[in-house]
Amino acid sequence: MANVQVDVLPGPFLQLGEAPHWDGESQSLYYVCILSSTLHRYDWKENKTYSAKIEGSTYASFVIPVKGRKGEFVVGSGTRLLLVSWDGCSETASIVKVLTDLGEEEADHRFNDGKVDGQGRLYAGTMLAEDSRNHFEMDDGKLYRFDAGRGQMVPLKSKVHISNGLTWSARTGKFYYIDSFAFDIKEYTVDAEGNLGGETVLIKLKDDEAATEFIADGMTSDADGNLYVAVFAGSKIIKINPETAKVVQEIPLPVAQVTSVAFGGPNLDVLFVTTAAKELSVPQEPPAGAVFKITGLESRGAPMNEIALP
Repeated sequence: MANVQVDVLPGPFLQLGEAPHWDGESQSLYYVCILSSTLHRYDWKENKTYSAKIEGSTYASFVIPVKGRKGEFVVGSGTRLLLVSWDGCSETASIVKVLTDLGEEEADHRFNDGKVDGQGRLYAGTMLAEDSRNHFEMDDGKLYRFDAGRGQMVPLKSKVHISNGLTWSARTGKFYYIDSFAFDIKEYTVDAEGNLGGETVLIKLKDDEAATEFIADGMTSDADGNLYVAVFAGSKIIKINPETAKVVQEIPLPVAQVTSVAFGGPNLDVLFVTTAAKELSVPQEPPAGAVFKITGLESRGAPMNEIALP
């Protein structure tokens, strides 16, 4: 293997950086800070990061470009799914409209991770919000698919602790999903309508009685179908072969709270990594909260999907 190199990107160190999304058209990495409700864009050619606050929003959990509509994005914000306008440079982004809202019965929850499949369908999950009761331990979250035609979230899975990483593997043709405090990665088949079936545990990340080693967070896959999982509080990324269900590589990082991963760069061979500076149990020192780029992995990603809206 070539020499793996880890570098810090220019930009703010965020309390809870998340949801990296590489946009090939603009050669930019979009990502969010969930707790400050800010959008960020790292411009590859300029080697510069632009940041914007979403006016009228409390959280920003993910940001995904809308297919065919430059400067428009879908953002998960609390219980709302927002259509947001941002030119990628200004210091503020504006809400165009609310696409859907989970409603009053989910008022103590918020969206967490979200991602789009090859048909332009958004999958996104929830967790109890930070100001709610015991939000790390309650299994009140859900995984949804957004029905853009009807403007509704379709529940796919309930009793979720913290809905997190999700990706599709070109190797197996299946969908992979992380509920962080289930301490495993689950595998599903997907039907033509985008509904999930055949739930199985691909890999357990800790024995029932063992101390926690892997708190799986965000996830992506490479063009060969391998899974890359951010290990929160673990200072690393793990690479998993879904056919053997084995960890085949560990990539160390100089920070503990690794939140998510995405391939990007002009050749899709750079692995971008978001992290968090928020103090949960112990203080986090810089470069906690930075976005990292990892080169030399000898792997490539596939282009990330944009959301299709009517």
